[in-house]
Amino acid sequence: MPHQYFPVLLAIGIALLVGVGMLVASRLAGRQVGGRVKLSTYESGMPLLDISHKRLSVAFFLVAIDFIVFDLEAAFLYPWALVMKDLGWPLFWAVVAFIALILVGYAYVWRKGGLNIVVRGRRAVRG
Repeated sequence: MPHQYFPVLLAIGIALLVGVGMLVASRLAGRQVGGRVKLSTYESGMPLLDISHKRLSVAFFLVAIDFIVFDLEAAFLYPWALVMKDLGWPLFWAVVAFIALILVGYAYVWRKGGLNIVVRGRRAVRG
């Protein structure tokens, strides 16, 4: 039985070795230069034009979170659709329960107004 898990453990071990190896190589080969320029704030690779503390709209982040939730739903439905014929009714009812949970989440987001975002220009406005 344990020999069946050897490929998985080997893959995890190789992934850990590669990750640690990259961190160590970066630390050894890279320049360790700090300073005001390196620690300064920038956005999209461009220096900030002003240093005012502007409020950012969370609407874009909420839409991104909603997208991830509903995108994961689609990612889970494809494999289920491929094996549906083989596994029969128990899998069908599991998929129905999963979709019901996703619909509850969708109704919650809709009720809270997470889908009422209209983008005008570069700002997100609740509409």
